[in-house]
Amino acid sequence: MIRKIIKIDEEKCNGCGACASACHEGAIQMIKGKAKLTREDYCDGLGDCLPACPTGAITFEEREAPAYDEKAVLAAKAEKANSSLPCGCPGSALKSFTRENSAVSAKVHNENLSQLTHWPVQIKLVPVNAPYFEGSKLLIAADCSAYAYGNFHNDFIKGHTVLIGCPKLDAVDYTEKLTQIIKNNNIKSVTVTRMKVPCCGGLENAVKNALMNSGKFIPWNIVTISSDGRIID
Repeated sequence: MIRKIIKIDEEKCNGCGACASACHEGAIQMIKGKAKLTREDYCDGLGDCLPACPTGAITFEEREAPAYDEKAVLAAKAEKANSSLPCGCPGSALKSFTRENSAVSAKVHNENLSQLTHWPVQIKLVPVNAPYFEGSKLLIAADCSAYAYGNFHNDFIKGHTVLIGCPKLDAVDYTEKLTQIIKNNNIKSVTVTRMKVPCCGGLENAVKNALMNSGKFIPWNIVTISSDGRIID
């Protein structure tokens, strides 16, 4: 059938992932650093992804395409929500831990103390109902930020429940999962640490959309870190 559907200009795409986060149907995926319309039958032609694109890489066109399959979209969302962790390895099992023994070890070896109190931390791996979300201050961090900022554990991780991810490398839409985490748990605040690079805009937009979609009013802030490790806003 001839219908309106999106078109992505790969030359203009900067790989930020904002469109994939904005597409609630899951029609767009990030592949090798570029946005791709991978499921034409998932694209409803309404264009939620258009305003999210910072480079104007997405437009509408009318052409031959499969009809929008709402039932398939809903089934895919349900399967995604109910699926088990994507890597079935024991290393992804839920853990919460205190720091008493670590503090002793750090003192003996003259080391800085880790402030991490739970596992896993990857957005892709953590269950939306993990018990450590309840009553937590949530830190959602671009994974590069911990490497760039030297005192990341003490200044950001301490006292927070941590989630990390990279919208350019993870071919998933963070918005839906973050929405469920915020909506279904008593989150006290949300802090985002991102790098001063365009692709981190995808993480920031996913968090903003998740907060809006959750219907909750939660204090939140964005901290931007330069590649040489400075907080710049």
